[in-house]
Amino acid sequence: MELELDGTNIPARIRQMRRDEADIAMAWAADEGWNPGLHDADTFYQTDPAGFFTIDAGDHMIGCVSMVRYSGDYMFGGLYIVHPDYRNQGIGRAVLDFVRSYSDGYNFGIDGVFAMQPVYQKAGFMFAYRNIRFEGMGGGTVDESLIPLREVPFPRILAYDSMFFPVVREGFLKHFLYQPDCKGYASMDNGSMNGYGFIRKCHTGYKIGPLFAGTSQIAQKIYSALSSVADGLPVFLDVPEPNIEGVALAKAHGMAEVFGTARMYTREIPTLPIGQIFGVTTFELG
Repeated sequence: MELELDGTNIPARIRQMRRDEADIAMAWAADEGWNPGLHDADTFYQTDPAGFFTIDAGDHMIGCVSMVRYSGDYMFGGLYIVHPDYRNQGIGRAVLDFVRSYSDGYNFGIDGVFAMQPVYQKAGFMFAYRNIRFEGMGGGTVDESLIPLREVPFPRILAYDSMFFPVVREGFLKHFLYQPDCKGYASMDNGSMNGYGFIRKCHTGYKIGPLFAGTSQIAQKIYSALSSVADGLPVFLDVPEPNIEGVALAKAHGMAEVFGTARMYTREIPTLPIGQIFGVTTFELG
């Protein structure tokens, strides 16, 4: 698909993104300080290739946005970027209008930077809570009771993960959890999973996410194992602010707040066990 954007100071159009252009989008995300994973372009794009878009002016890519369909009624957006050379031209507003039109009929979730929160609210997004990005230094130990995630049958991971996301995200996890330069651990109790976490290499250091756990003690054990992968390197954890124990876990490890987003939705705020979400999976795909 390809559409002309209305209301811009320069002629611009939006179209579906090619796979190679996802690399450009991730490079721009890195320039914005969002620190994407080294393999995010590949794992994200494969989740819904039709849900990634470029904004063009002439033959130049000047912006991007993603709107990933997870189900027939749930979608998550991210990578909303206009290249600095083309800002203040009405392009961002036109893209947002397209996003609202394209996502009509879906409950559409986003993690928007705090500065844009008023703009998103005017566009019809409801504020749910804040996510706080913490940065610290990697290092930890692996408790012998933990199981490497790749030794856990995928259906078991999927069933547990589905407790913490508005819909089943099988396609995303099949790509995300098995990328290069990553590690995951699961906690089990009498054959039942009661926590799992994942860490991946990023442009700077490593990022932990997701980190789901039934208790703060389990979360701590998984965090320590994951952090050991990034020994001596920066490690990042995105914690939903209402999870007081999650915030306390980050601070207990000497992590400092460096960034944050507002989780917002268009139709309804999903009921999720926020107190067991110690680490958000991603700000781009939820």
